[in-house]
Amino acid sequence: MSKQTKITKSAKGKDCQVRVIGICSYDNEKTVYAHLNGGGIGMKSHDIHGAYACFECHQWLDGGYVEHLVLREKRDLIHLEAVVRTQAILLSEGLISVS
Repeated sequence: MSKQTKITKSAKGKDCQVRVIGICSYDNEKTVYAHLNGGGIGMKSHDIHGAYACFECHQWLDGGYVEHLVLREKRDLIHLEAVVRTQAILLSEGLISVS
């Protein structure tokens, strides 16, 4: 298990930003921090490259999209859009800053 940071811990209780139609539970009690693909097995991206995701959307990002006949590129776009929404939240909460 990877080390929890302020950013990854901040996912608790947050609304899912991935919001895959037909998949998302909209249950903020199960929200986790979903990192973008780190480029290798077991490698995670930096916390700046992640999104708040309910358990179901996180499972979908981790491979469930294949079962729903969604191309990886579409999955990546959905994840990136969620990262942008999550970054706005992180900025507003002072967990990241731009200088």
